Amino acid sequence: MSHGKLYIVPTPLGNLEDMTLRAIRILKAVESVLAEDTRTSKKLLNHYEIGTPLYSHHMFNEHKTLAGLISRLQAGAQLAIITDAGTPAISDPGYLLVRECIRNGIDVECLPGATAIIPAAVISGLPLDRFTFEGFLPQKKGRQKHLGSLINEQRTMVFYESPHRLLKALDQMSAVFGADRQCAVVRELTKMHEEVVRGTLAEVHAHFSATAPRGEIVMVVEGRRMSKKRDEEMDDEVSEEV
Repeated sequence: MSHGKLYIVPTPLGNLEDMTLRAIRILKAVESVLAEDTRTSKKLLNHYEIGTPLYSHHMFNEHKTLAGLISRLQAGAQLAIITDAGTPAISDPGYLLVRECIRNGIDVECLPGATAIIPAAVISGLPLDRFTFEGFLPQKKGRQKHLGSLINEQRTMVFYESPHRLLKALDQMSAVFGADRQCAVVRELTKMHEEVVRGTLAEVHAHFSATAPRGEIVMVVEGRRMSKKRDEEMDDEVSEEV
């Protein structure tokens, strides 16, 4: 029997208009949709009149459900995986299932679509000829050590962070990178209260000390600055290209 197929389907960060026509078609056509939180995903599917059955697939059960899902795909099932928002497997469930599909010769197709990384990086105003995505910092142990490993990173860095750890992250980054390092904190992308706060790490810390941060947060942090001479050479190169 031929193998089935796994579809990786991005879902809107907040604005439901960001759902693609192709994503809607795939979610209607597959046998089942694997969802991080079925309650959240049910609202999205109902909005687009998608009646495909939903099944839980999240960080607490993905190891247990893996073998059964691979068996279904090997038997010819067409499945889709979604998360609460954005693209699965990027700091969200999905990586383990994709890896096992590849190991078992099962087709995997990823639809293009919503992710917080790119729009946050673009509107930060920081250089994006090269950048690195660092995901979430460790919640407890290892945060300072991880930041220390990035002290010589010259590329713009993109992080995810929770609102209740944002001030701590800004403090730690100031200690490691210097309080004058440029950054942007992008909050609630695509939603009604979307906000971008740009400035030095110290200035952004002051803003969120006065106004408590809420919602989904992406931090975009300037890389280590090159020498003044190298900066001028880079400016000349850009001017020549233009």
